[in-house]
Amino acid sequence: MNTPFDFKDADQSNLVYVRPVSVADLPEDVRDEVGDKETIYAVHRADGERLALVKDRKLAFMLARQNDFAPVTVH
Repeated sequence: MNTPFDFKDADQSNLVYVRPVSVADLPEDVRDEVGDKETIYAVHRADGERLALVKDRKLAFMLARQNDFAPVTVH
């Protein structure tokens, strides 16, 4: 299939990526706020900018949708 696609507006996508984050990899001040969890979830823009850290995957998807983003999982 050969369908033309105009990529000029691709960076304006409402797609965000949800991925697990090891609490051990976070700065100490953030780790202190997390408590006893070992993994939390991050919501990122396509360019890699982290928008949010949340306690679980379900909350990450809910937060993204409430802000008119289309979340997808990153492994």
